[in-house]
This record gives sequence, C-alpha cells and structure tokens, in this order.
Amino acid sequence: MILATDLDGTFLAGDPENRQRLYQLITAHQGIKLVFVTGRGLEVVVPLLSDPAIPRPDYIICDVGATLVDGETLQPVYPVQSEINACWPGDLTIVEALKGFPGLERQEVPQQRRCSYFCEPGAVTDKLKQTIEGLGCDMLFSAGIYLDCLQRVNKGTTLQRLIEHLQLARR
Repeated sequence: MILATDLDGTFLAGDPENRQRLYQLITAHQGIKLVFVTGRGLEVVVPLLSDPAIPRPDYIICDVGATLVDGETLQPVYPVQSEINACWPGDLTIVEALKGFPGLERQEVPQQRRCSYFCEPGAVTDKLKQTIEGLGCDMLFSAGIYLDCLQRVNKGTTLQRLIEHLQLARR
C-alpha cells in the first residue's frame, strides 16, 4: 500500500496527538510505503528527515513533481528521474526567454527543473503564456503573485510514474 501525502497543511498539520497517532501507525505497519509529495524543493524537505517523530518516507516527490528520490538514500529514482530530466529545457533557456517580460522577478529559493518568479499584477499575458508553452513547459500562476515555469510534469504524474515503476497494482 502507498500512502502519498502532501506536507504543508496536511501531513505536518493538524492536532499534534492525531498526528503522532498517524505517524506511529505508519511506522508500525511495514507494508505501508510512505511518499512525501510536495511543491517544496528537496533542500527544504531534507531537514524534516532528522525529526525522529516524523516517519521517514520511502520516496520523496518534490519541486512540484520535477524531482523523485529514494527516501533513504536521497538518490534519484531511475529511470523515472531520467524521463523527467529529458523534458526540461534548462534554467538558462527559460530565464533568457523570459527576461524581456516586465513584472517578473526570479525567486531566490531552492528549485530544480522549474523556474519560479514573483509576478506583478497584469504581468501574465497571452504572449508570456505562449512563450512558456513554446519552451515545452507549463505555466502555473498562483495566489496572484507567484509564477512557476514547470516542465510538463506535476506531483500527480510523477506519483503515477513511481507506481508504474514499482509495478504496483492500482485499486
């Protein structure tokens, strides 16, 4: 059985007693494969692994689905990660293509195979969308201020590829 969970507002949130009961249940049942699925970068997830109260995941999907690693070794899960890498045009290509668009400021956060920007109101135009799509990427605009240029993967598609890679039956 796979238990795939987001972190923020989900696995790391809620009543502390209930969280501890859940963590203990996961730890006690060896048949549960725990997968952290998050938009966070791997560098931000790794410190959670040193918390003895939080069960160590078997796999970590981060960077909005662009990174898949083994939860024990933190090594990429191949061939899935190779397939993801092959779709990414590269940070420099994206930054160069978007540098002429006003109202975008690159975020200084850890990110792999994605480019994240702060975005001023009105900066999202049809031309910007077309430019990002022309790079073989998806655009995610959220909270009215965040713009992510992502390869055409997401948390769900990467989780599905992991399930296929592990040859687990869907129920």
